[in-house]
Amino acid sequence: SLREGLRELGIRPLIKHRIFAPYDHAHNARIDDNRYNQRSMTETVNSAVKRSLGFAVRARSWFREFREIALMCVVYNIKRFVKQ
Repeated sequence: SLREGLRELGIRPLIKHRIFAPYDHAHNARIDDNRYNQRSMTETVNSAVKRSLGFAVRARSWFREFREIALMCVVYNIKRFVKQ
């Protein structure tokens, strides 16, 4: 239902299908590799940020959550810059 809702909005999901039937292989083959690689890179960075700075967001409101996550990314980038 999530995929169908996204398609109605004109959004193509980059989440690969679980393999239960032969047509799932066909669905996965139609996913654009360049875009999927970009998604996998962002997932890798998200994982690294969570490992180094923690996974919990303590803010309650949307704006403060966004600000906290943005600051976590800035701190992560500074740490990477200092290492190099």
